[in-house]
Amino acid sequence: MTATAVLIGTLDTKGREYAYVRDSLAASGADVVLVDVGVLCDPDITPDISATEVAAAAGVNLAVLRGGDEGADARGSALDTMRRGAIEVVRRLREMGRCDGVLGLGGSGGSALLSAVMRSLPFGVPKVLVSTMASGDVSPYVGASDLCLIHSVTDIAGLNRISRPILRNAAGALAGMLAMPPEPTNGDRPAVGVTMLGVTTPCALRLVDRLDEAGMDAVVFHTVGSGGRALEALLASGVLTGVIDLTVKEITDDLLGGVFVAGAERMRTAGRMGLPQVVVPGAVEVINFGAFETVPEDLRNGSRPLIRHNEQVTAVRATREELLRVADEIASRLNQATGLVEVLIPRAGFDSYAAHEGPFADTASDMAFAERLVARLRDDIPTRWVDTHVNDPAFADLVADRYLALAREGAPPALT
Repeated sequence: MTATAVLIGTLDTKGREYAYVRDSLAASGADVVLVDVGVLCDPDITPDISATEVAAAAGVNLAVLRGGDEGADARGSALDTMRRGAIEVVRRLREMGRCDGVLGLGGSGGSALLSAVMRSLPFGVPKVLVSTMASGDVSPYVGASDLCLIHSVTDIAGLNRISRPILRNAAGALAGMLAMPPEPTNGDRPAVGVTMLGVTTPCALRLVDRLDEAGMDAVVFHTVGSGGRALEALLASGVLTGVIDLTVKEITDDLLGGVFVAGAERMRTAGRMGLPQVVVPGAVEVINFGAFETVPEDLRNGSRPLIRHNEQVTAVRATREELLRVADEIASRLNQATGLVEVLIPRAGFDSYAAHEGPFADTASDMAFAERLVARLRDDIPTRWVDTHVNDPAFADLVADRYLALAREGAPPALT
């Protein structure tokens, strides 16, 4: 069957550009559904779904939006209306089998609107956004989604020697995604979230193998903020059936001013949904910042251990007092869990930085953290102290064994 690309954007100001992309997609053999979310005036090209229909999907008459003030509040309200309407339109197209992928072009306002529509789609649905905002902080646009951003380089205002190849490449990127054969599914294999950083990688990779041997899919998340948000989103959507939270440092950054922040839902969703959790304090002593120059002066003046992980990432060791705060917060989140939870503590180091003779080795502070955590946890949350470091294969095997035991214990009874 021919794949259908949904091409969505503000045709009132970008009609020529969208016509060019539409024709490029059609030349690739894709069917194209052109959706207009512009509110200024009727476009010069004819959409398949008009802005009037998009506004109506949000319960609003387009004439009301066009008759409003030109102020920032009115513009923001119009964008919000068209965002809601476009999400509903795309949802309906998906139900009808007429949305296999989405492509859009936008400046700041358009990128905010279009990215919200794309984030509403399931993981795996191709999403390509050409944006003037793609060379800065793109986290507000991408969020925890699998959206693909392409920097427009120029403003999206005309067809020229720079814009044409970029727009054509974007069309080709979506066409290529649509042409890929479907990914074979793993049937009924449960999917388990596993959190990881480079400093806990050996343990995580062994967990992947162990879960695979047990007939489960290990879905690994890089705990750099976006990874934790994606983990929580997939838990909330029901895609994941549990989590091995091997690397919890996003909570450290949240509390202590680091940059790998995953938000208030981190380490809450699995507990709220009653899903099994095995938790390890991997990299809990690490506070991450960007390039060395971005580290606060009082943290890079030699007062505490610091590692330049690479040109863009710097790690700072948390103090004993800071770790006690983190322990209290982790305990508070785990204590709210309605499902099975178990905590495993590797006495010989929470990551490769903190292992014996590592640059962050500070056993006294780490054990103070662990003792505080155990003291603050509910009495019915078991903890296990293990005389290895986190990346010891024996520790990984124990983590896997404990998760599999919790998953079996928490599984629904078999049908008879």
